[in-house]
Amino acid sequence: MSGVDVNLVLRSTRVVTPEGTRPAAVAVAGGTIDAVLPYDADVPAGARLEDFGDDVLLPGLVDTHVHVNDPGRTEWEGFWTATRAAAAGGITTLLDMPLNSLPPTTTVDHLRTKQQVAAPKAHIDTGFWGGAIPSNVKDLRPLYEAGVFGFKCFLSPSGVEEFPELDQEQLARSMAEIAGFGGLLIVHAEDPHHLADAPQRPGPAYADFLASRPRDAENTAIEGLIAHAKRLNARVHVLHLSSSDALPLIAAAKREGVRITVESCPHFLTLTAEEVPDGATEFKCCPPIREAANQDILWAGLADGTIDCIVSDHSPCTTDLKTPDFASAWGGISSLQLGLPAIWTEARRRGHSLDDVARWMSAAPAELAGLTRKGAIEAGRDADFAVLAPEATFTVDPAELFHRNQVTAYAGKTLHGVVRSSWLRGVRIASDGVVAEPTGRLLERDR
Repeated sequence: MSGVDVNLVLRSTRVVTPEGTRPAAVAVAGGTIDAVLPYDADVPAGARLEDFGDDVLLPGLVDTHVHVNDPGRTEWEGFWTATRAAAAGGITTLLDMPLNSLPPTTTVDHLRTKQQVAAPKAHIDTGFWGGAIPSNVKDLRPLYEAGVFGFKCFLSPSGVEEFPELDQEQLARSMAEIAGFGGLLIVHAEDPHHLADAPQRPGPAYADFLASRPRDAENTAIEGLIAHAKRLNARVHVLHLSSSDALPLIAAAKREGVRITVESCPHFLTLTAEEVPDGATEFKCCPPIREAANQDILWAGLADGTIDCIVSDHSPCTTDLKTPDFASAWGGISSLQLGLPAIWTEARRRGHSLDDVARWMSAAPAELAGLTRKGAIEAGRDADFAVLAPEATFTVDPAELFHRNQVTAYAGKTLHGVVRSSWLRGVRIASDGVVAEPTGRLLERDR
């Protein structure tokens, strides 16, 4: 150990470290991991021991894609409810998306407004993405200097008028500006022309909605994004990939040295088009949940590293906005509290380990955002943990979820993996569904 006063030791027969899962004791001093020791290491005098037995000690999850909607649309969600749900689900750090709040995070003043609202309500550590819209190229560098982690843009309509999409010329202009100061552009990649040309049939039929958001819209948008990134040597990230057809394009770009990363989401990896009942708009999201065969290929893309990480894209709304008409219902799936067990249920079925899950849901999102103190159980990192009983099961009851509107596509599903507790900088913030008062900090990008 470093000699710093260790005040806490967490012990388990299964600790997920960057070198693999093993019995270990994790020494914590001042909210930081001081050392990862052998399981039977002596506990320093004065330190408290927490022994989790065979429950698994994971690094706290990092979710870089959350729509908190606060301020302005707090009837949809808010920092208190979203971060509480996240803590209950083993997430200890999240990054908030720049839209669906009023104001959107498109200027420094708007960022400060959001930070002021979030500060007293955050149960977990919380950072912010900036937004790239047609009118704010001049605001991008100031936002970056103010600490946002990067910039989100849409290539098709976002669904809210205060956050318009970028056309190809505007995309190139914003990307060039962001590349000029070494920033990251994260992109909702659906091509508006393909969407406009797709059949638009309102109503309750999921098949009609699926036809209205074809894979070609994603594939074409990603192809164009890769071309811009290659030309400008820009760093770009594809949000919520649902089309497996795009994986060869992305893999080829990575081999060529294009600076591109990709995420997918629990709903694309655990739910299938074939199981969506007509009128069940709790399953609506954009891009959409696709077929089982598509899902199999997404999992292969995770396994081979083409897809880098898994994040929630938690995009809630009030119950009344989930009308039975797929065309008019709000698109978004709430999964903050359920992402870990949902992914673990499917991952274990497909032969993956909790080491894989920790890499996809903690280490890789932390690396994406440059959160160097998050994402792993190793010395020098924040003492952020999730304690999971991976063999235990539960059935999802919407009434037991902590996000504001208890609408979920996972209702009634039986999942493996019960989150026993969550820890933020060495303090237990959630235990068996009871969440402590907020102690989260507001994060800014490392300068």
